[in-house]
Amino acid sequence: MSDEVLRDLARRVGIAVDWQDYAGKSHEVAVPVLRQVLNALRIPADNTRDLSASRRSLTKRTGPDDLPPLVTAVAGRPTRLDIGASEAMSAELILERGERRALTLLPARGRLRVPAIAETGYHRLSLGNREIVLAVCPARCWSIDDVVPDARLWGLAAQLYGLNHPGDGGIGDMSGVAELARVAGAKGADAISLSPVHALFAADPGHFGPYSPSSRLFRNPLHASPTLVFGEYASERNQARLIDWPAASATKYAALRAKFQSFLQSDEWNGPLGASFARYRAEGGVLLREHACFEALHAERMPLRDWRAWPSDLRDPGGPAVAFFAAAHAGEILYHQFLQWISDRSVAIAQNAARQAGMRIGLIGDLAVGMDPAGSHAWGRQADILSGLTIGAPPDLLNPAGQDWGLTSFSPRTMQATGFAPFLATLRAAMRHAGGIRVDHVMGLARLWLIPVGASPAHGAYLNFPVTDLLRLLALESVRNKVVAIGEDLGTLPRGFHDMLEQTGVHGMRVLWFERDGNAGFGTTRSWGRSGIAMTSTHDLPTVAGWWKGLDIDVRDEFGRLGEGVDPASVRQEREADRPKLWHAFVAEHAAEGSVPGSDEPEPVVDAAVRFTAMTETPLVLVPLEDLLGRTGQPNLPGTVDGHPNWRRRQPGTADELLSDETIAARIDLIAAERPRQ
Repeated sequence: MSDEVLRDLARRVGIAVDWQDYAGKSHEVAVPVLRQVLNALRIPADNTRDLSASRRSLTKRTGPDDLPPLVTAVAGRPTRLDIGASEAMSAELILERGERRALTLLPARGRLRVPAIAETGYHRLSLGNREIVLAVCPARCWSIDDVVPDARLWGLAAQLYGLNHPGDGGIGDMSGVAELARVAGAKGADAISLSPVHALFAADPGHFGPYSPSSRLFRNPLHASPTLVFGEYASERNQARLIDWPAASATKYAALRAKFQSFLQSDEWNGPLGASFARYRAEGGVLLREHACFEALHAERMPLRDWRAWPSDLRDPGGPAVAFFAAAHAGEILYHQFLQWISDRSVAIAQNAARQAGMRIGLIGDLAVGMDPAGSHAWGRQADILSGLTIGAPPDLLNPAGQDWGLTSFSPRTMQATGFAPFLATLRAAMRHAGGIRVDHVMGLARLWLIPVGASPAHGAYLNFPVTDLLRLLALESVRNKVVAIGEDLGTLPRGFHDMLEQTGVHGMRVLWFERDGNAGFGTTRSWGRSGIAMTSTHDLPTVAGWWKGLDIDVRDEFGRLGEGVDPASVRQEREADRPKLWHAFVAEHAAEGSVPGSDEPEPVVDAAVRFTAMTETPLVLVPLEDLLGRTGQPNLPGTVDGHPNWRRRQPGTADELLSDETIAARIDLIAAERPRQ
């Protein structure tokens, strides 16, 4: 068969066979790339016979038996099922609360239509011998206006690992979060947005990037706080300005293991905490046992970090070899379950501390876009993921070679075939003990740029995801858990996607550096709109002080991140022109006054940027701790691994010490004056 047959097959399963780059130039995806993406979707496409069989398997059948296990609907709206019909069909709806209701499904434009259901929830729909889940979802997510009508709230964004608290062993933990919430809440803050707390690799402390998790279903024990859980207090302080992850991890895990051993032998084991641990293990079920088993196996198999290099019998999580290992290492697996329990309980206590401090949202968690293909989730749930593909971005002006993030993601076909079980489990884990979640690279709900392993990032393809279903389920889980949804919607989005986010009640992000007017100046506070979350900067962008001094240009030049063929002198010249534009925008809104400060005078600019962002009409302002403190270094420089201290910077003091500083307290007063507690 011709290549066109393969392209047709690719189109039918949502693979874009061509795409446009940042300059509007069209590109056709190479046939070998299409074949590899199809194979990752478990659609054989290696030869003519495979193509013929795959085409036949994708031929739509239209009976009740062909329905997927879960269909989404919107409350109060009829829903069309993908069943061809010219006559009415009787059905029964079993509501989540147990009530049964007879329904008549009527044909509409050749398909059966379920009448409008008012009650949201995961209901069951019986059609003859077939029963499916009918997920009736609210039209919109739980929003900040649901928390406080006409809200004008504010909060802080913090890199969790960088917080400083006595006894944290050199890595920020939930005690630091609880203290930050207590101090900021007393000053009127309603939210603390945190960097991801996803599980990494306990046996590989050099793998510390928070956006490259082993599993998004579980947490990083390095952020757990025995102080919060067991009521202990440690007074020692780690004064290092940069985290030494291997050394600090060894210190923290030694303390956690000692606590585990003492817990087993203490009265607490037979008391309320022991009962809490038992309940957590029972609720965690198979997923928790798989993750704990992976961690134990991973430690045993190091330095073979990647499970795909393990012996074949250990690559099968359900096989006899893994079962034998688990039985022989029951104590070690219990230890890793303990790490997850203490991590989960630490987050719960920190969120409770935030609420007790008066915060109406509290902790906002961060949901990474994917997971490490060498990690726990990929090992335990191999059918969930797109094996042989990694997530990234095609070439653009700043990244002419494209980007490969080294992550994998869920297969959309597996999600649909399993009733979206992997996606729902991930959402629920992210929303547990949180008042909000930030969905990293939220465009991934609609499409992802996928790269065959070993290929250049330029040689990838976009794969579409069932975005309507995913956004509906996000809304349902958001409302059920009363968790605000924020989408990292920066960059070029698919056409119409931004409108979909707004209609679903997902708050976008509005960042100072990108809020420009048509004349390349900076927009007014009113131009930021009412739906997004306002921020001065993000972890991947320069701080206000760093931008004003031009240090971000120096750093990007040093690490080759200015873009192909870009002259550093021209970038610095552009910054010279941008400084007065930014300052004049501040002055025009009365966030600042006077002449433009010199490039070596960032303090008044930081004050003005914080106040200007607070003056916007957005329902929530999140000020990064780095900007509140006037720091010049950004947490992460995208595209770098070594050299730049990514994910290593520590704050120089505790939250109480930092926020009581006269200059910083004055900045908080600027925010609170523009956004007084309602």
